[in-house]
Amino acid sequence: MKKFLLFVSLLWVIERSFGQVQEYSLVQIVELARSQSLASKQAATEKKTNYWQFRSFQADFKPQLALNGTLPGFTRSFVEVVQPDGTVAFQQVSNNNSQLNLALSQNIGLTGGTVFVQQQLQRFDDFARKNTRYNGVPFAVGLIQPLFRFNQMKWDRKIEPLKFQEGNQRYVGRLEEVSLQATSLFFDLLVAQVNQQMAQKNKENSDTLFKIAEERLTLGKISQSDLLQLQMGLLTAQKDAASAGQAVEVATLRLKMYLGLRHEEAIRLDIPKEAPQFAIDPRQALDEAFANRADAIGFRRRLLEAELETQRAIRENGLNAALEATFGLSNQGSRPQDVYINPQDREFVQLQFVLPIMTWGRNKARTEIAKANQEFAQQAVEQDKLTFEQEIFTQVTLLQMLQKQAQLTRLTDGIAANRYQIAQERFVLGNLSVTDLGIAMQEKDRARRDYILALRDYWQSYFTLRLYTLYDFEKKQKLN
Repeated sequence: MKKFLLFVSLLWVIERSFGQVQEYSLVQIVELARSQSLASKQAATEKKTNYWQFRSFQADFKPQLALNGTLPGFTRSFVEVVQPDGTVAFQQVSNNNSQLNLALSQNIGLTGGTVFVQQQLQRFDDFARKNTRYNGVPFAVGLIQPLFRFNQMKWDRKIEPLKFQEGNQRYVGRLEEVSLQATSLFFDLLVAQVNQQMAQKNKENSDTLFKIAEERLTLGKISQSDLLQLQMGLLTAQKDAASAGQAVEVATLRLKMYLGLRHEEAIRLDIPKEAPQFAIDPRQALDEAFANRADAIGFRRRLLEAELETQRAIRENGLNAALEATFGLSNQGSRPQDVYINPQDREFVQLQFVLPIMTWGRNKARTEIAKANQEFAQQAVEQDKLTFEQEIFTQVTLLQMLQKQAQLTRLTDGIAANRYQIAQERFVLGNLSVTDLGIAMQEKDRARRDYILALRDYWQSYFTLRLYTLYDFEKKQKLN
């Protein structure tokens, strides 16, 4: 008795270790895909990159404190020196010229210029003459201002926030793409499992009916031809069961790989129900899509970028000038503190400019190319908007149709299953031919497959509409 109990316990342990089956619903599969699939992790990484790119852009418009310099600046060589009589002499020099510059700068987005405050200290060591001198700027304030030139910072302040919003909404869309792909793989496996279940059930029913037919043949109540037909049906059912099992293994592997599941447990999927009926206003769907989708934000960004290039061509092809002005204090001495004692005024003003005079039409050609590219970008955006709207309206109509189709195929599935049950009972009683029984079984299988496929089409359309609008019409809220 103890050996028997030990044997039963061992079988139970083996079954628990190697025969476990994990059940999943569609909602669970979608959540797993959104939380741990490689595609969702890649989307999260892209979102993180987008965030730090925007932070980098914001930092460009905040004060920047930098320390730069040369330590040391040692030179030992012969240098060319022009003498008073015009001749050249080569004299040996040995010195160290070091300097430090501490500057606080601020970009001005409105004008494209830069204002700065700085402090500078320079040390010069003449080793040949054993002499050390200091030169410095205790305080200086300056401005670098482009004139009549293209202001990149002004346009960056318009475009970069749109890029940031576009990246955030693209992340939401990527997660919906993950949901859609997970739904597709879910139904691939579910269809395979349903086919396997039907094939196994048909195999068992065919085997039972074949045995009944053998007994009826001995009683002369069935012909040899009908018996052979049932035997062929049994062989076909066995072949279908083996093929369905292989399809389940392939679909299971694909789903596990996408979800990142490492365990060896078998997966059993629950047949999802149709989502609750809810009305969808096509105009609301379109409004939500334009408000939420990254593509809609991209439309505005693309138009601004095209306008940017046109303005760049216009500005860069005309008068370009840059004003640089600095006011401060400076001094020199043999000691570092001498720089800060009674410093003198220090002013620097410089205006540089470039004015094209003869370009043989090159500047005009560049401007016209930029304008043509802007016009083409506007046309492309308009075309993409039309396609965008058409996709929304088509998807809303399709989802509403598939809602009704899923309900009808569910009713058909129930009727076909009941009809086949009645056909089996009539065949056992001898009131139905083998041919009619086969037809009933085929209709039952076809109705079952049609119902599962209708559910697949419905849920794929459901998640596609979520992807197109980034809006949950069932809960009446935006996706984030």
